[in-house]
Amino acid sequence: MLVQLNPGFVLDLRRAPSIDRACQQVYGDLASEAVVSLQGLAGVLGAHEWRRTGIVIPALDARIHPHYGVFAPTRTDYLDLVARIPLPPARTAFDVGTGTGVLAAILLSRGIPRVVATDIEDRAVTCARDNLDRLGYAERATVIRHDLFPAGRADLVVCNPPWMPGTATSALDAGVFDRGNAMLTGFLRQLPDHLTPHGEGWLLLSDLPELLGLRDPDLLRSTATAAGLVIRGRCAAASATRSTIRRRDPLAAIRSRETISLWTFGCPAGGRT
Repeated sequence: MLVQLNPGFVLDLRRAPSIDRACQQVYGDLASEAVVSLQGLAGVLGAHEWRRTGIVIPALDARIHPHYGVFAPTRTDYLDLVARIPLPPARTAFDVGTGTGVLAAILLSRGIPRVVATDIEDRAVTCARDNLDRLGYAERATVIRHDLFPAGRADLVVCNPPWMPGTATSALDAGVFDRGNAMLTGFLRQLPDHLTPHGEGWLLLSDLPELLGLRDPDLLRSTATAAGLVIRGRCAAASATRSTIRRRDPLAAIRSRETISLWTFGCPAGGRT
């Protein structure tokens, strides 16, 4: 079903709500008539409401405001891991694939003096800047559009790549699906070149793909070893979605076993120079 929009995003329908601000955030200005799908318009309005009200993040004791097309941090399990694992001595951190900027915000709230966050999507860069500015971290945070790592090295590098192998069909899907595990393996292979000699890399990952037979259980370890990395530790937590699984869910038995892990990596003998 298509919906006609008049200039200025006006709906010529009785008792129609005002949608101009929500649509302008996504589409820009509208000087002539246009049509959009009803499903697409519903998505725009839903995203605007999330952007307006924000999502409570207990690890921050604050709200994160996701923008349209940016994956929203609705799960708390991986955020809690980043909030509680002991920090290495670090003056600078990189947040690779920042999305809404939530992990960068947690690192800054824990006292990291400087965080550089990257994302390949323009919407995510804008969203992360907005959130970090809103939280008062503008002077300590830099957000840039970049594929994986920014230039230079950091004492701590954090990455929460898409957890499921697969092909994304939209920018939002890119927060879920990692085609050919490209981001996961790319992060591990390039990490040694972006760590300071005694720096740490943190990788957040679900084991659901392994449980479903979609990812080789040895992929992480073999890729890390080939890159010259040492696994220093693993902190794990039960998935926060376990309590919401419905009995009729055909994947209930598997999803009930899902574990979220924060893997810690370093370089041997003081790192690579």
